[in-house]
Amino acid sequence: MPDDGPRPRRDDQPEESRRPRLARVFDEDAELYDRARPTYPPELHDDLADLAGLGPGSRVLEVGCGTGQATVPLARRGCRITAVEAGPRMAAVARRRLAEAATTATATATGGIAAEVVTAEFESWPLPPEPFDAVVSATAFHWIDPAVRTARAADALRPGGALAVVRTQHVRGGTEEFFVEVQRCYERFDPATPPGLRLPEAADVDGSDHAREVAASGRFGPTVVRRHEQDITYTTSAYLELLRTFSGHRALPEAAREGLLECVAALVDGRYGGRLTKRYLFEVCVSPRR
Repeated sequence: MPDDGPRPRRDDQPEESRRPRLARVFDEDAELYDRARPTYPPELHDDLADLAGLGPGSRVLEVGCGTGQATVPLARRGCRITAVEAGPRMAAVARRRLAEAATTATATATGGIAAEVVTAEFESWPLPPEPFDAVVSATAFHWIDPAVRTARAADALRPGGALAVVRTQHVRGGTEEFFVEVQRCYERFDPATPPGLRLPEAADVDGSDHAREVAASGRFGPTVVRRHEQDITYTTSAYLELLRTFSGHRALPEAAREGLLECVAALVDGRYGGRLTKRYLFEVCVSPRR
């Protein structure tokens, strides 16, 4: 995402030293993650198919599939998917979702679901000898070790294959005043939150860091980016479930985390009638392998 919640973060601990620890917390409650996290808009999957040339029979390696929120739609389009997921609980949910999808009329019409989920860390997983047509990573590539992720993606691809990375960002919009007021809750219970932070406008989100990283590898051509904005409305309880899936929230000491959630709930119920709307920006970044 950044998927650590509704506000930017500052942390005294360097990002790379926190990354392995935070990446593991998603697996603690995979069912909650699957239930609470937003699904991707259909147009995003159309972009993946268009820009990465995906269709029936395409061999796809998915990196960090989570509970299968991107895996299932790609499998329903007839792609043959190998999904690598480090969290055993997340992988189990993804397998269940794929099994359920295999019984649908859509799957039958496309010749069935051809997907497997491998429980492993992408950084050390042995790449198969046959290269893939695409490497896809939906809101997960930033959790992979930056020292190896781009090179290993290139190694997994055939020449002309595509690296397709989906990035998710919370941007200004929806119930804007709530996300201004809720900063007080974070400043009170999370010492890593500096005062006065505000969400960015979608137009001000600079996704060029990924394109620069890919270009610097020398293994890929220019990155093409498409964007989609989506508003999702939450009740108080649904929003608290969402916050419980964010790594930064889960990593807080229990007392601070529960105090934060109580503060957020009181604000949503007391000032916003128990409902709020959050705006997401989804970026599809596709780079062809040289």
